[in-house]
Amino acid sequence: MARVIVADPARQDLADLINSHRLPPSTRDRVRHAIEPLTRFPLLGAALEGRWSGFRSILGPWSWMLIVYTIDDEQDLVTIATIQDARVGTSARSQR
Repeated sequence: MARVIVADPARQDLADLINSHRLPPSTRDRVRHAIEPLTRFPLLGAALEGRWSGFRSILGPWSWMLIVYTIDDEQDLVTIATIQDARVGTSARSQR
């Protein structure tokens, strides 16, 4: 099983989304639940292209929440790099 860590920038992204979107207090637990399958299935998310090449993404607890991550096969490690609102034009999914 892979180890999943959340990088500091992704933690800040989530805090910002919680504040700007007025998300419920359970948000961090919901995100934790959304990323848990990556421990067993690191390739679960879609591969991103262009400027985000080398990253993968899954949707978070809401269909607009994009969780972007990388995989280090040698260390059996998944790193959550950023958490974004996919509806925004500058989100990782929009970049090509």
